[in-house]
Amino acid sequence: MTEELRIKKLQMGKAKIGLLLNPLSGRIRKRKDVIKNTLAGIPGAIIREATNDTEFNATVCSFIDAGVDLLVIAGGDGTVQAVLNYLFAKYPLVNWPILAVIPVGTTNMTALDLINYDSPVDATQELNKYISAKTLPSLLRRHVLCIEQTGSDKVYGMFFGVGIIARAVIFSRSRIKQLGITGEIYSIMIMFGYLVGFILGCRKGSWAPAQTTSLKIGRKICNGAQLFMFASALDRLLFNMQPYWGQEQEPLHVTFVEQRRKRTLRSIISYFLGRCAELKEHDGYHSHNSSMLEVALDDDYIVDGESYRATSQNGPLTISAAGPVTFLTW
Repeated sequence: MTEELRIKKLQMGKAKIGLLLNPLSGRIRKRKDVIKNTLAGIPGAIIREATNDTEFNATVCSFIDAGVDLLVIAGGDGTVQAVLNYLFAKYPLVNWPILAVIPVGTTNMTALDLINYDSPVDATQELNKYISAKTLPSLLRRHVLCIEQTGSDKVYGMFFGVGIIARAVIFSRSRIKQLGITGEIYSIMIMFGYLVGFILGCRKGSWAPAQTTSLKIGRKICNGAQLFMFASALDRLLFNMQPYWGQEQEPLHVTFVEQRRKRTLRSIISYFLGRCAELKEHDGYHSHNSSMLEVALDDDYIVDGESYRATSQNGPLTISAAGPVTFLTW
């Protein structure tokens, strides 16, 4: 079925809709009944609960077999990543339904880049109204990161990070998450703690630089360690930040900070005030857009909050643009 036909069916109110609900997502526990009842009111909706990769895969497969036109993912970044991994591994893009994401996870960068509602209840209720209104659907097309290395399965997602970014996420999943704090408050706590350590000069353990030996972005090559590096297909990240200032017309945003950076405090202030263009390469701050990058890495990295390990013995880690994927926005 073509995407044009799926769009027409959504507009006419005749679309088949599959709703994948992860009941273990960080922000859903106290709101599950409200969210589930609202989703059940969407015309033509089929609701399935799933909590792990095996269940995610089986649910998505059943939706594809049933010919759903819209697949709604009620979960966090990790749930979205799991669905993307399965879809890319099993189906050509032409067979994909249109995707939609409701922000009910501990972190929801993907959802908050696509829709205008931070509250999972508000997002669910507005989605119900939006679909019931039978209007021409508003769509966004986003590329997806494809991360691959010899000897490992491909990983797909919207955000890749190494260095203190990866270490902060890995720490938070083992410690802070146990407190039951979710959403942007959860992210603020982690970021604040790491910024304090960074300003105070911590450079070991959780504040150690990424163990990279080279980084190639398009034709640009940077040797040596980076304090952190990230690549994203999202236009905005947490707190509505856009921490990239590259001028190239390419789908992936790449930002990295060298270990030998200068003017640390001033740069942090510029970063959070949205004045990223003030950061200069000669001070160790870089941002580019690209369709592919390669990094020689012996370290942990994260993709949408999930952690992985890379070793340079298997060659460089390659990150390329896959897609684009069509998302519903409202």
